[in-house]
Formats: sequence, C-alpha cells, structure tokens
Amino acid sequence: MSAVRAGASPRAVAAMRQGRRPVHPWLIALAAGLVSCAATFARPAGAADLSHAVVGGHSTYCVRPTDTLTSISARFGEPLGAIVRANAIDPRKPIFPGQCLRIDNRHVVPATLQDGILVNIPQRMLFFFSGDALAAAYPVGLGRPTWPTPTGPFHVVEMRQDPTWHVPVSIQQEMRRTGKPVLIEVPPGPDNPLGRYWMGLSIDGYGIHGTNAPPSVYHFQSHGCIRLHPDDAQWLFSRVHIGTPGELIYSPVLLASLPDGQILLEVDPDIYRRRIDASRTVRDLADRNGLTARIDWQRAMQVIRSGEGVATRIDLAAATSPVPELLQPNSAASNPRITQ
Repeated sequence: MSAVRAGASPRAVAAMRQGRRPVHPWLIALAAGLVSCAATFARPAGAADLSHAVVGGHSTYCVRPTDTLTSISARFGEPLGAIVRANAIDPRKPIFPGQCLRIDNRHVVPATLQDGILVNIPQRMLFFFSGDALAAAYPVGLGRPTWPTPTGPFHVVEMRQDPTWHVPVSIQQEMRRTGKPVLIEVPPGPDNPLGRYWMGLSIDGYGIHGTNAPPSVYHFQSHGCIRLHPDDAQWLFSRVHIGTPGELIYSPVLLASLPDGQILLEVDPDIYRRRIDASRTVRDLADRNGLTARIDWQRAMQVIRSGEGVATRIDLAAATSPVPELLQPNSAASNPRITQ
C-alpha cells in the first residue's frame, strides 16, 4: 500500500470524524440552486453568494445508551451550545437514555457544484453534488486554529480502504514535544485515526477520511484533514473516484432566500480569525439582492452576535409563523444523507 499521509505542517499550510449507526436524515428544505451576484459589487472576504437552499431541519432525538451531548452534536451537526439552550439542560449533568431532545440542524448550502465535494470550513459541513443536484450533506471535523485546513480547489488523487497511517514528521515532532509515544505508522484497525476510508486530495498531505473517534467530528481538532463519521465516510467513499473535483472554502456568513419567501441567516465562528465583518457582509448581500426591506434587522443582529452556526429565519414574517412540526423521535431512516 502506498503511503497515506494525514495532516501537513503549519508551514506547509502557510505555503499554500464512538458512534453507532446514524440517527436521523438530513432533509433538503428546498431545491438547491444559487444566483450569481452582479459583477459590479465587490464581495467582502469570507462572503458566499446568496443561496436558495437549506439542509437539515427540526426533529426530536431520544437519547440512547452511550450517547453524550458531544456525540449527539457531532452526529447531527448542531452546535452543542444550541442543543443545551433549546432544551434548557445543564451541560454539567449527564443526559440519560430515553431523554428526548429538540434538534435544529439547519444549514445554508453555501454554493452549488455540478459534481463534486464542497467543504465550508467555518460551517464544519461537507456537501456532495452529483448530476447538478445536492446528494448529501455531512458534518465534518477540521483543522484546529494552530494547524488550519487550507482553502482552494482540489481533486481526489488517492482512494484507500483500511489505510495505514504513515505519520508525517511534523506530527511525530508534536508527539515528541507533548510527551506522547512517537509513532512512525499506524496499521489498519481500531487505533487508526483515519478510520477505514481515505480519500487523498491533490492538496499535498491532506485528505478526507473516517475516524476512530466519531465525537471528534464537528470540531476543529485535526491536523488539517477532513474527518467524517465512519458511516458517512463509507457512503462518500463508494461514490467518489480518482479525479472527483472539489473545493475548500471559508465562508462563515451565509444568507439564503427561499422560494416560499423565507430568509435565513447562518453565522458561524470565524475560527481562523480572518476578521470577517459579518454585519457588513449580511447588509451587502441583502442590498444587492433586494432583500433589505424584507429583513428583521434586530433579529439578524441577534444571529450575528450569537455566531452559533444554525440557519435562522430573519424575514419579517418569521415572528408570526407557526412553530415547525417536529419529526417523530428517532423515526428517521438509518442514513442521514440528504435525499431528494
């Protein structure tokens, strides 16, 4: 087996996801699609174009044995803080089997591709497109601030099942500094942080892979690679191939205008501190798309200040709209990928 490398050094960056089966489906709120922005407007750094699609939704999940708030957050792709607040629970106290939680894991689709993989780093989400349609959306784990995931276009250059992890020298050095055993390589098996599936990227040293620690998904803890829940990695691995294109983007501010008149705003943490002006970005997007007069700006500013990372309605009609109907507890299909 050829060498499989996970993570690259911070210098290289500068030069250029114990869970069980999935517990609920990602739901497409509306058909995907994006409108191009007029060329006369200069798009602020970190801003995506106006979206017309949202994934995820409101549901109820009843806790199962071995669940933790962290593992539930990672599996659903909803920030832990949002789950705590929505359910008025004390995060210092353990949850218990049978306890039912309200889940809201709506996310704005930041862009569309004809085919391929789109990863939005601040959002901690991966979107897979096939035949001009969104086929799946998954939470991912990404690089920590001191070892960030790079941005830019890529294509898949390597596909390995049950890979051996050949530990990069930079990570060996980190192991030595922190007093951990220095590993040269890790064979396939339960101790391999790559999980069972590796999709190497044309960005040298980086890849999309599974994990032996599912609760680490939806966090910024890796050495730059993109972690998927083991089941999600298996699904994606079966559908990509050598040459599959993709792009890694950095867009913490996302605005969506849906065909039914809803306007949703998602503001994710500026994890790599790129000094994104969220307020300006939202106002510019609204202005150039004729949405300014339809937005509840007080509510929009609340979303911006919280930076929680859940798509939230900010249109003027949102306050008078009925509470969304929840899905039945744990009634979902076994695969959380989006289905049309």
